[in-house]
Amino acid sequence: MRFKCTMGLRNTLIVMALLLSVSTIPFSGAASLKSHAFFNETGELPCHFPNTQNLSLDELVIFWQDQNKLVLYELFKGQEKPNNVHPKYIGRTSFDQDSWTLRLHNVQIKDTGSYQCFIHHKRSQGLISIHQMSSDLIVLANFSQPEISLIANQTEKPNIINLTCSSMQGYPEPQGMYVNLTTKNSTITYDAVMKKYQNNITELYNVSISVSFPIPPETNVSIICVLQLEPRKIILSLPCNIDAKSPVPSPPVPDHILWIAAVLVTVVIVCGMVFLTLKKRKKQQPGPSNECEIIKVEGKESEQTEKRVELQEPDRSDEVQCDVNISKTASGNKSATDF
Repeated sequence: MRFKCTMGLRNTLIVMALLLSVSTIPFSGAASLKSHAFFNETGELPCHFPNTQNLSLDELVIFWQDQNKLVLYELFKGQEKPNNVHPKYIGRTSFDQDSWTLRLHNVQIKDTGSYQCFIHHKRSQGLISIHQMSSDLIVLANFSQPEISLIANQTEKPNIINLTCSSMQGYPEPQGMYVNLTTKNSTITYDAVMKKYQNNITELYNVSISVSFPIPPETNVSIICVLQLEPRKIILSLPCNIDAKSPVPSPPVPDHILWIAAVLVTVVIVCGMVFLTLKKRKKQQPGPSNECEIIKVEGKESEQTEKRVELQEPDRSDEVQCDVNISKTASGNKSATDF
């Protein structure tokens, strides 16, 4: 009998301890919920109170606190208690009674962290914790679409292209950044060390890379900058298209040079026509020089005729011949003297 009584007393104590633990240890969810919010927007901190006893707010004390035990919001028997709220959260919260959710407005990167809600039942004997829940707030900021900026080539290699790609005002820190060069037949990836700058106040990131690579001058290419946020999440820039280089045309001739060339050609043509016309006229109408030549020719022919006549004259006596020779000599001397 003593053994049975001892066992019965021990079982009673265990049951009483379990009941006491249930009434004193707050109820909490199986796991902390994760909630996402965007920079400068509104985040939600759920509490998910089942309220199986259909308790009114006048019977409850509800409050939220962050991971540093700072109070965000308190509702004491249906009345808000702003005096118990930390200054950094004043005016930034609103309580949704239907969903038992606290909304945190104007979310900043610094608001990222773990939060807890507590619900107590106000009784005559004091406050009894009846619900507790944790939630993790993750604050994000969308990076701007990456922008490609071409840099003037200062090297002697004309087929080398230099560019920078940048994106701003994002959070958390991205995993990487690279450039894809796409042609008709292939795609080549060029990466570089990503430069990061984090604002001390907003904690947002600005990132950029600088890349240099050759491009085939005879092929159309398309360049796209890729910002890698997560393993399966990327942001693409607008494509930068570069057309194949056409043959370099010769520089245009200035207008005044064309006019001068046209005038010179006209002058040459006119002079040539005048020269040909004059030459043709000379052939058709012989000038004074031709007449003199004809006269000289006729004179020579007359002299030759006279000589032929002299040779054909019959022989005379020596005396007559002497007279003739003398007269010729005399006349010859006279003509020579007269000249």
